[in-house]
Amino acid sequence: MARKDSGAPEIAAQSTPKIVLTRTFDAPRALVWKAWTRPEQLMRWWGPRGFTAPVCKLDLRVGGSYLFCMRSPDGKDYWSAGVYRELVEPERIVYTDFFADEHGNPVPASFYGLEGNQLQEMLVTITLEEHQGRTRLTLEHAGLPAGEHSRLAAEGWNSSLDKLAEALQRTR
Repeated sequence: MARKDSGAPEIAAQSTPKIVLTRTFDAPRALVWKAWTRPEQLMRWWGPRGFTAPVCKLDLRVGGSYLFCMRSPDGKDYWSAGVYRELVEPERIVYTDFFADEHGNPVPASFYGLEGNQLQEMLVTITLEEHQGRTRLTLEHAGLPAGEHSRLAAEGWNSSLDKLAEALQRTR
């Protein structure tokens, strides 16, 4: 679905490809929820190994926005932004996701040296299920551009989720 506001760039959303990852964390669901919804906690694990998250701004409500910065080991900043579409504490988080500049304005992947000159809005769905004090997280990232970006997104999410597991162990 394309979105076009007066004077705003058009952002295309595609239904494929998508990645789906499932992880089980040795932590209660409420703790995993906090790791996704509190800036100070998100900043501890957001981004692939070696990356830091120096900026994390959340307006945690349906229709609210977020702005994240990932900083690579060589100091390059990668910004992403989006809007929360669904928040069901402590079960589900759904938000749009797109590459952005430091002000939250959409930019194409090519802005960061990746494939793609089109503005791309994606959709991330996080589902949390508790079972015997552990939490099963299912992450779906849909609307990814084909090719390199999808591969890098899957690698990045897997590495980030490894960091999340470590952060959760430190907070228990």
